Amino acid sequence: MASEFERIARLKNIFGEGESGSGVGDDAAVVNANGRFVWTIDAQVENVHFKREWLSMRDIGYRAVMAAASDLAAMGAKPTGVLVALIAPTSLSESEFDELALGERDAADELGTSVIGGNLAGGEPLSLTTTCVGHCAAPVLRSGARAGDTIWCAGDLGVAAVGLKALMEGQSSNEAVSAWRRPRARIADGLAMRGVASAAIDVSDGLVQDAGHLAESSGVRLVIDVDALMRGADLLHESAKKAGFSARSAALFGGEDYALLATSPTPIKGFRQIGKVIEGAGVWLREGGEEGPVDITGFDHFRAS
Repeated sequence: MASEFERIARLKNIFGEGESGSGVGDDAAVVNANGRFVWTIDAQVENVHFKREWLSMRDIGYRAVMAAASDLAAMGAKPTGVLVALIAPTSLSESEFDELALGERDAADELGTSVIGGNLAGGEPLSLTTTCVGHCAAPVLRSGARAGDTIWCAGDLGVAAVGLKALMEGQSSNEAVSAWRRPRARIADGLAMRGVASAAIDVSDGLVQDAGHLAESSGVRLVIDVDALMRGADLLHESAKKAGFSARSAALFGGEDYALLATSPTPIKGFRQIGKVIEGAGVWLREGGEEGPVDITGFDHFRAS
């Protein structure tokens, strides 16, 4: 088995040198950027966030970076660097190790940035802790929504949850499974909402739950129009039907979509309107012409409704 430093050399070869001239191999990464720095960190742990039999090593690396970078998208920030702390079991082969790193590099390339450092340790289980660094002049926060704003969304909702359920039931190949295996941080949409959105959050824990976080931070009530949410969601309806799962439940309570949820007094390019912001608290649903509160806790993501 290769030594720690031999593996660091392999990573340096895979990731190359960052734009700043500092990358893997230094004690710390140097990032040159104008404006405010935005930092986020996310963990992907085997048997907690994924099962190894559900993904290739390249998928695992890709997914870890994209999941972390989604937080930058929600802030309207542009990625400038990625750092990865990897805990690798001794059973991990060199080819598996390389595939994991290549998946991270694939994601960084798509994001227009580089993996510029991190840490490597042996241990169980396989775990990737990813830090993404970004910058922007004025980050979009969760706390800016105001009564009179409308609610906007970019990206599919519920498809990843259907894909996860399919994997749990032994299905391994369909578009929904691909959506869960290879999520994409919506950086371009995050940049498009800068200067327009009053507040934003990425949908990683389910639309209702994440809408609840935004509502609480802003001190307002978010009313989600379920009919508008489900309109045009062809991939969700089709994949949910095949999996025997409620498309409505997946869209409202499924997680790991990494879509963007934003509020704004005016339309946001590339986003679709799915509700309104009013005075009050919590999250309500509007459906069939009627409005009422929804419990933002205690839902099973895979319970039919």
